[in-house]
Amino acid sequence: MKFFVCTCVIFYFILNALGEVQHTCKLLDQFDLNGLYKHGDIILGGIFVLSFKTVIPDLSFRFKPQQWHCNGFEISEFQRIQTMIFAIEEINKDQALLPNITLGYRMYDNCVTLPIALRAAISLLSGLEANMTLEDCSKSPPVLAVLGDPLSSHSIAMSRILSLFRVPMVSHYATCSCLSNKQEFPSFFRTIPSDAFQVKAIIQIIKQYRWIWIGAIASDDDYGQNAIKIFMEEVNQFGCIAFIETIPTVYRKVKILQIVNTIKLSTAKVIVAFSGEIELNALVTEVIYQNITGRQWIASEAWSTSSLLASKENFASFGGTIGIAVRRGEIPKLENFLLNSHPDFNSNNRLVIQFWEELFKCKFPQSIREQNESILLSSRICTGTEDMNSVKSGYGDVSELRSSYNVYKAVYAIAQALHNLMNCENGNGPFESRSCADIKSAQPWQLLHYLKKVNFTNQLGERVAFDENGDAIAIYDIVNWQMTDQGTVAINTIGVYDESKPAEQKISLKEDKIFWNFENGKAPVSVCSSSCLPGTRKVPRKGEPICCFDCIACSDGEVSRQVDATTCVKCAPDFWSNFGRNECLLKEMEFLSYEEPMGITLTTVAIVGACFSVAVLGLFIHFRSTPVVKANNSELSFFLLASLTLCFLCTLCFVGQPSKLTCMLRHVVFGISFVLCVSCILVKTIVVIMAFKSSLPGSNAMKWFGIAQQRSTVFFFTFVQSLICIVWLTTAPPIPAKNTKYQAAKIILECDLGSLVGFSFILGYIGLLAAVCFVIAFLARNLPDNFNEARFITFSMLIFCAVWITFIPAYISSPGKHTVAVEIFAILASSFGVLFAIFTPKCYIIIFKPQQNTRRAVMRR
Repeated sequence: MKFFVCTCVIFYFILNALGEVQHTCKLLDQFDLNGLYKHGDIILGGIFVLSFKTVIPDLSFRFKPQQWHCNGFEISEFQRIQTMIFAIEEINKDQALLPNITLGYRMYDNCVTLPIALRAAISLLSGLEANMTLEDCSKSPPVLAVLGDPLSSHSIAMSRILSLFRVPMVSHYATCSCLSNKQEFPSFFRTIPSDAFQVKAIIQIIKQYRWIWIGAIASDDDYGQNAIKIFMEEVNQFGCIAFIETIPTVYRKVKILQIVNTIKLSTAKVIVAFSGEIELNALVTEVIYQNITGRQWIASEAWSTSSLLASKENFASFGGTIGIAVRRGEIPKLENFLLNSHPDFNSNNRLVIQFWEELFKCKFPQSIREQNESILLSSRICTGTEDMNSVKSGYGDVSELRSSYNVYKAVYAIAQALHNLMNCENGNGPFESRSCADIKSAQPWQLLHYLKKVNFTNQLGERVAFDENGDAIAIYDIVNWQMTDQGTVAINTIGVYDESKPAEQKISLKEDKIFWNFENGKAPVSVCSSSCLPGTRKVPRKGEPICCFDCIACSDGEVSRQVDATTCVKCAPDFWSNFGRNECLLKEMEFLSYEEPMGITLTTVAIVGACFSVAVLGLFIHFRSTPVVKANNSELSFFLLASLTLCFLCTLCFVGQPSKLTCMLRHVVFGISFVLCVSCILVKTIVVIMAFKSSLPGSNAMKWFGIAQQRSTVFFFTFVQSLICIVWLTTAPPIPAKNTKYQAAKIILECDLGSLVGFSFILGYIGLLAAVCFVIAFLARNLPDNFNEARFITFSMLIFCAVWITFIPAYISSPGKHTVAVEIFAILASSFGVLFAIFTPKCYIIIFKPQQNTRRAVMRR
C-alpha cells in the first residue's frame, strides 16, 4: 500500500500510554487534500466521494513523490458534504442538543481512490498542527469521529486503521455485510442497512402476495451469489425456486440467450434479480428484443433506481418492476441552504471553489496557478455572485434524498452520543470508578461507548439506533416503475420495509399506488398448483415439489384465513367457524334477552302481575277498615301481597345477560319472596283453623295464636330461608357461566348454581312449606261457609304445587335460554295462581258488591 507515513499517528497515542514527558511529535509532511474546514469545540471528520478521476504521481521513488491530484468533480455528490454541514449548523443552533458546545468539521474528498482515502483518514487522525507536545495529547484528538467512507472497500481498509485507536467511523453508504463483524471492525457503524437485510425485505414482499413459484437470477460476483444463497434458504421455507440463473460478469451471448429461454419456458410469473445495472443491462436488452412480457420483476437495491434500465424502451417488459431502495427522507430547509451557498477562498475550503467553478463553468483568478495570462484571459471568470437557481443540477434536487439523508442521520447520531456523554452524572458514569467523560477533553473510545447505545427519534419522526453489529435499523423504500403522463418512467415509492417493527408490521405497502404491468391490472399469481382458498388447507402431493398440492376443507370449528394455508387453526373457545371455514365468528351468545319476543312477553307479564299485586294491595289498604278485609286478617294479606309483588319482580333478574349480581339476586330474591308468600298463606290457613276452634263453646284457641305469634311465625320461616341463602352465597355463590355442551356453535350464557345442594335446599324448603300449607288447607276445606277461605287457599296451593311439580322435568329437559324461561313461567304461574285464587273473590265483593261488604253480610255468610 503506497501512502506516506505520519509518525504522529503513532506517537500521539503511544506517548500518552508510556507517560513520556520530554518528547515532541512532529509531522514529517502533510498531504495535499481537497477539503472543507470549520473550527469548533469538537471537530467531526468526513470523507466523501466528489472527484472521479485521479492523477497518480511518479512512484519510482528516485525522488520524493509528488502529491496525488483529483479531477472530474461530480456536482451532485457535493450535496452529501453540504448536508453534513447543514446538519452541524442545525445542531449548533439547537439549544436543547449540545448546549454551549459548537461542532466543527474537517472533510476530505477520497477521489474514489483507496490510497487517497487512507491519506484522508490519517490526516484526520493526526491533525494539521506541525508540532504536538505531550500536553496536547491530554486534550481531545483532532477529530472525535469520522463520517464516511461511502465505499465498502474503502471503509474496510480505513476502519482497520481507525479501529486501532477506537475512533468511531459512521458510514452513510458502505453496505458490505462483512463490516458487521465486530471482531474485525469494532468501531464501525453505518446508517444504511447491510446487504443482508435486502433479501429479508424482498422475502417480505413475496410473502405479502403469496408468490411461491419464483424464478431467481444473480450476477456472477460476491454480491449476487451471496444474496442468491440467502434468498434460496429463505424461499425454501415457504415456497419453491422455479429456476436459478447466473449472469456472467463478462458478456457471453450464448449464456444470455440460455437465461432468456429459461424465462420463456418457465411458468413462474415472478422473477427476482440480484445484480448491478451494468451486468443486468445485457439481459434486459435481450428480454426486450424477444418481447417477453407478463413477468413481475423484483429488483435488488443495486438496480431498482437505475435510470439506465428504467426507460421508456424497456417499459413493455419491465414496467411495474418492484424494487428495494435506500430509504428516502425529507430534510426541511435543506434546499434553501444548498442554493444559498457561497464560495470561500480559505485554503482549507478548496472544495467549495471547485464546486463553484464546475457548476458555473468558470474560474476564479485566485485558483489559476502556473498559467500564463492568455489562459487566464480565455477562461470565464467567476464572480462568486452567480445565481444557483439559474443552473439545473442534481446538487439542488432534494426530491430523492437517499444517501444525503443517511449523512444527516449519521451526524445526528454522533451529536446524540456526545449529548449523552455530556449529560453524564459523576458517580453514575459508565467508566472506571463510575466516572464520566469531560466533553472538553473527550476521547474517541469514550464517544464509542455512547455511540453504541444511541437510540432516539429524530425530528423527522424516524428512529435512529444501532444494533450490536453497529448496523442501522434496516429501513428500505419499496419502489415501483410507473409511466408518467409525459411518457417518461418514474420510480415511485409505494411502501416501506422496517426491520425494527414486529414481523406482521415490517412491510407497509400502498396497494392503490402500485402499477401492475398485466392486462387485468392486478398482482400476478405465481404458483405450481392453484391456490387453496381460505377455508381449506393444502396437502402436498407425494413425490412432487412442496408447491404442488391438493386442497382439503377445514373441519368444523377450524378455519384457515389465508390463501394456501398449510394448517387449519382451531377457533378460540368463544368462536366458531363460519360456513366458508375462513373466519372464526364469535359464537352466538344465547340468553333470554329483553329485546326478543319471549323476553318481552315474560317481562310484560311480570310487570302486569306486579301491578295487579300493588293494585290489590292499594285496594286493601284503602278498604282496610271494611269487614271483608278485616275478616281475612288484613296484616297477613298486606304481607302476602307485598311478597307476591316481589315474586313477580324477581323474574326480571332472570331476563337479560347474566352478571355476577343478577346471578346471586335471582335465586335469593326468588327463594325469600316465595317463602314469605307461602309463610303468609300457611299462617292464614292456621288462623282459619284457629278461628273455627275459637267459635266452639269454651274454646280460647285464638289467644295462643294472636297477631304477635302470626308475625313471629312468618318471620321465623322467612329467616330460615334467609339463613340458607346466606350459607349458599358464602360457600358457593351462583356465578355467570358459558355453556357450550348443548351446541358447539353457540354459547349459552347462564348462571352456574355454584352449589346444587344450596339450590335444592331453597326449593325443598319452599316445597315443604307449600306441601304443609296444602295439606292443612285441604283438611280445612269443609269448614263452615263462614270460614271458606280455606277453600281458596287449598285451590291456590293446588295450583302452586302443580306448577312446581311440572317445573322439575321441564327445567331439566329445556336447553339454553328455555331453561330460564321455564323457571320464569313457573314463578309467574304460581304467583298468579295465588293472587287470583285468594284475592279475586274479595276484590269482587269490594268493588262490585259493596253492599255485601258489611258486618251483617259477612256474618250472614
